[in-house]
Amino acid sequence: MTIDPKFSGAIQNTMAEALGMELLEVGDGRVVATMPVDHRTHQPLGLLHGGASVALAETVASVGGWKLVAEQGKVVVGQEINANHLRSVRSGKVKAIGEIIHQGRTSQVWQIKIYDEAERLICISRCTLAVIDAR
Repeated sequence: MTIDPKFSGAIQNTMAEALGMELLEVGDGRVVATMPVDHRTHQPLGLLHGGASVALAETVASVGGWKLVAEQGKVVVGQEINANHLRSVRSGKVKAIGEIIHQGRTSQVWQIKIYDEAERLICISRCTLAVIDAR
């Protein structure tokens, strides 16, 4: 799948790029991205840092949310996020699949599931985005 350069460029020069995130799919209401589990995303015990998982989840939601409102001259910003960390990961890549579960005029709610390379669910997150006018 080819990703519109407007959205693939959304992570350039950001924390997402520094953590090695890659967008694989940006569709209407669905985003898929990966992130390496390495020195950039580890916590001191050598496990995937929960904050890195949350950063991946919010990135997926934000890119997807922006795609849904960009043509209206709107943008999205994170308003709330939660995550349940279900399994640890030491190496490889994780894959996040984000899907919209509510699309309103002023807010969106996204569910993001993060999987390890064996396709085991390692984290589930919900992110609420505010829809605002672009400046």
